[in-house]
Amino acid sequence: MVTLNDYLLASGLLFSLGFAGVLLRRNIIVIYMALELMLNASALALVGFSRFHVRDGLPDYNAQIFVFFIITVAAAEVAVGLAIIVALFRARQTTRVEDLTSLRF
Repeated sequence: MVTLNDYLLASGLLFSLGFAGVLLRRNIIVIYMALELMLNASALALVGFSRFHVRDGLPDYNAQIFVFFIITVAAAEVAVGLAIIVALFRARQTTRVEDLTSLRF
């Protein structure tokens, strides 16, 4: 049987992997994917807490509904974020973070 600790361990490992990706990588696309991994790790933790929070003998699904909205907003965020990354690439011809020193094009 899967316990709450298993959910939190998987969520913590995913979040740590995403955090390490943000700190150690230099490619803006990889950093963006690591940020999305961190967001999904937090959603997994919410699902775990929701699954094991029982009221009147039934699981509390409020956090799972909240996760659904997180995923919906994340999909819109991906579209906007990738559009910004593509615009930066077209202007600077690079995806390395060190080469992007100012926000002006």
